[in-house]
Amino acid sequence: MLTDELRDLYRKYAPDVHRFATYLSGDRSLADDVTSETFLRVWSSAEPIRVGTVRAYLFTVARNVYRHEVRRRSRHSELDGSEPVAGPGTHERLEQRQALDLALQALRRLPEADRTAILMRALDKTPYEEIAWTLGISVTAAKVKVHRARIKLAGMVPREVLS
Repeated sequence: MLTDELRDLYRKYAPDVHRFATYLSGDRSLADDVTSETFLRVWSSAEPIRVGTVRAYLFTVARNVYRHEVRRRSRHSELDGSEPVAGPGTHERLEQRQALDLALQALRRLPEADRTAILMRALDKTPYEEIAWTLGISVTAAKVKVHRARIKLAGMVPREVLS
């Protein structure tokens, strides 16, 4: 399409396309983008526009541009200017997973009573009295068992994994 023809087409139909896009999207800035993209696509199209259907053709192109934009935006999240979520990235999560696997392997190598004592204390903050009762040992022996299990575990797992 020739430049003069496009300019005339734009002058004549841009307000209608923009109004249509505004009503369609409810967003004036998105309507600006849809209107611009509509005329860009018409300009780059190899097919000629039939004069009797110019307005309907432009509305069809605008609707397709709008629908494409909605699909594109649904796949992307918009930045809201807030700080990024403080959380581990992929590399950090992989390192954490590897560290957890090492710790679990070491934990499985502990005797069952030591494993029970350290897990009860570490996970549930179980009082030593309950650990002692569960294992059938004295409270003092439960404290010693948890302490020694921690030392054994620390010896099996690299220091950076436990911190």
